[in-house]
Amino acid sequence: MKALANFYSELTLKPQGVIVVLAAFLPIIAIVAMGPAVPSMIQHFANDPDARAKVPAMIGAPGLAMALLAPFAGLLVDRYGRRPLLLLCTALYGVFGSAPLFLTDLDSIYYSRLLLGVSEAGILTVVNTLIGDYWDDKGRKNWLFLQGLLGPFLAGFVALIVGYATVVQWNGVFFVYLVAFPIWAAMFIWLFEPKKAAAKGLTIAAEPLTVKPPFPWVSVVQVASVTLFSSMLYYVFIINGALVFREVGVTEPQNYAAIIFIPQFFILAGAAMFKLLSNHSHRLQLGAFLLMMGLGLAGIGLATTPTWMAVALIVQQTAAGMTVPALINWTQSKFDYHHRGTGMGMWTAAFFLGQSQSPRLVHLIDASVGSMQGAFLIAGSVALGGAVLTLLIGMVTRPQAVHA
Repeated sequence: MKALANFYSELTLKPQGVIVVLAAFLPIIAIVAMGPAVPSMIQHFANDPDARAKVPAMIGAPGLAMALLAPFAGLLVDRYGRRPLLLLCTALYGVFGSAPLFLTDLDSIYYSRLLLGVSEAGILTVVNTLIGDYWDDKGRKNWLFLQGLLGPFLAGFVALIVGYATVVQWNGVFFVYLVAFPIWAAMFIWLFEPKKAAAKGLTIAAEPLTVKPPFPWVSVVQVASVTLFSSMLYYVFIINGALVFREVGVTEPQNYAAIIFIPQFFILAGAAMFKLLSNHSHRLQLGAFLLMMGLGLAGIGLATTPTWMAVALIVQQTAAGMTVPALINWTQSKFDYHHRGTGMGMWTAAFFLGQSQSPRLVHLIDASVGSMQGAFLIAGSVALGGAVLTLLIGMVTRPQAVHA
């Protein structure tokens, strides 16, 4: 209890931190909330012969828009400021997210989901930028840890609400997006523009008005490459988990849900692992989650029984819980205040590009080697190779300076 009290007392800008954590979860709702509603939507649009293809495409549409537009959102953030863009995108999120409550055909719903992705690109870019602006290195790690810790609980809560809402009406899931409006109100009251706050002498991590340094092209390429690589590995199990468990005899959805129930909680262990390693070098953090991801995916690929596959899944889920906070923490260290929005925009684009391309690559490997387990084994081996390379580079190079 004392440790928790000390941790809480170390948190600064608590209202802002809570809002940032909640806002960062808004884009996740676009995926988490829609899963339970898929059967109801396909049934409702049974007269559309392409419904089985259009409904899943509708779920992935926001991620596609985010991958394409996040870099431009980052440029807008650095040019015009953080708070105005975040307020605009959050309001649009509520409008576009709830629009299907009033739409009657799948094509219109699909376009509204693309527009939702436009708003999500702005939201995720800005909130991740603000984490770097509002807090110093220690504060960032604390709030990223809380973000990783609360995410699974928020996801479970949303999934529960969606389940009941879908029973009430086929498009009941879209009521969830109305949560954006109270979050918008909280943003309007408590969030402030870092540059203006720094100019007034308030104690935050954002740098005051200084000469703008050259654009860090090397850092942009590093962030985009590593994030894309990590994201494609991160989504291997999320998207293909049910398929790989089928190869060890788990064919019923309820049995699959029961087997992965406990391993999924190890995402929280990953958040704790990030906290434990957060005072060490970024390369050690990146190498650690790639090592665990590789061991987990390869273990799933080699498992011969559901039990052993579940054990390997525990390792993979621990790595998954560490992936996002470790990547964001590393990315924020690569950019100063003047280019942080652009940097986080590139991170967002690369992460969601990985989300869209991971299933394509996995299924190409699956078709080539003849089994999903074979694809997992190859993905795990690639992750292990990335871990070894990252750790070796960390051993022969000095840690780079961290910019506030």
